[in-house]
Amino acid sequence: MQNYQELKVWQKAHQFVLEVYQITNAFPKTETFGLISQMRRASISVAANLAEGCGKKGALDIANFFQISLGSLHETEYYLLLSKDLQYISNETFESRDLEIKEIKAMLISLIKTVRNISNTK
Repeated sequence: MQNYQELKVWQKAHQFVLEVYQITNAFPKTETFGLISQMRRASISVAANLAEGCGKKGALDIANFFQISLGSLHETEYYLLLSKDLQYISNETFESRDLEIKEIKAMLISLIKTVRNISNTK
């Protein structure tokens, strides 16, 4: 697989991690070991599993790590919703970050399908 840093989906996921860190800096300190930690960990996992998948040799291994990345993205999506419902973030922040998640999700699903198709043609 190619250098993960060249993947547009990884670039967007990495940028999203940076935004999550910025957003969670304003959360209550009581959430340090709760929502802040969980949301950061899940968002990091999206980009990290994309990077790890690119280091694998077989298409099935690569697709598996990309699938794990997608699961972490869904988890992050929930934490974002929870943050809005707890009024830690504004509706505007939620809407803009949610759009980013949906874009990353679409790119990731497309990438997973492409990698799986490669493995099916071999």
